[in-house]
Amino acid sequence: MLNLFVKIYSPVALGDLQLSNRVVMAPLTRSRSGADGVPGELVAEYYAQRASTGLIVTEGTYPTHESRSYAGQPGIVTDEQQAGWARVADAVHARGGHLFMQVMHGGRVSHTAINGCDRVVAPSAIAVEGEAHTPEGKLPYPVPHALTTAEVEQTRDAFVAAARRAVDAGLDGVELHGANGYLLHEFLAAGSNQRDDQYGGSPENRVRLVVETATAVAAEIGAGRVGLRISPSHNVQGVVEEDADDVATTYGLLADALRPLGLAYLSILHADPTSELVQGLRARFGGHLMINDGFGVVTNREDAENLVDQGAADTVAVGRMVIANPDLVERWQGGHAENEPDQDTFYTGGPKGYTDYPFLDAA
Repeated sequence: MLNLFVKIYSPVALGDLQLSNRVVMAPLTRSRSGADGVPGELVAEYYAQRASTGLIVTEGTYPTHESRSYAGQPGIVTDEQQAGWARVADAVHARGGHLFMQVMHGGRVSHTAINGCDRVVAPSAIAVEGEAHTPEGKLPYPVPHALTTAEVEQTRDAFVAAARRAVDAGLDGVELHGANGYLLHEFLAAGSNQRDDQYGGSPENRVRLVVETATAVAAEIGAGRVGLRISPSHNVQGVVEEDADDVATTYGLLADALRPLGLAYLSILHADPTSELVQGLRARFGGHLMINDGFGVVTNREDAENLVDQGAADTVAVGRMVIANPDLVERWQGGHAENEPDQDTFYTGGPKGYTDYPFLDAA
């Protein structure tokens, strides 16, 4: 039976967009864009298949060559990459969908064997523990170059240029990736940001780059086309935020600074979306809250429905179940069985486990 009156399946305004439902396809690394970072027809088909979600947020897309984190990751640096994304946008829009690009600077979570440059960069010269998956095999993460003050400002400008290219390619907006241990998140956290200029030290300084970037991107393409993703206290990829007071102060200041911008949304990845931290940030941000309650935990239908119905979120970003079910909204709303995601094919390349999951009418 169709769940006609469950709020997650109802329309909602998000910035400049009117979404048909509140299920969002979360940004998901899939490594299908080759060595040149150009999304091809297979990528266009993959996203178009999932156009019935209220909004698609693309996989993290690099704004500069040295910011690339993964082999097969798409970029938005060259004309060829922009043309590839234009094909993706056209395919999604042809099926009635909406598409935001997640602009992601990988920071120190990279390797020269991945980005093809002579360095990786970060707020401070502190390496991530562990090994990078490179075309040459697993290699230790290198000690990054600590960006100069001028280079930090150039990095902000690179996000602006990427956002302009994304919108010029026909995408509906961008999500700035400030989560999961990548560059913007590295600036937010005291352990990875040990700078002594205006971009480091105090919480006020550590939020500065994120605020400046969001402000500049909003000025370039319009605030209603811009979202931001954060993951306070997620503690992955070397960014550890275990001081609860510092987390509350830092992210509270960030939310306060973002509030007057009128961004389309704030997306928070957190294991407890109803926590005082998350809901307090929502109140201080004062706008649309998108929640992703899983990273290692699969978001199921009941959890997603409850988050919206009980008022904890305006929209819910769903990951692996959208990978496995291109028609997930129809399946959830109708109470149908779901395909199970094949984790072995998440990053392998090619159509298997990418565009070959069956729709309901083919099951």
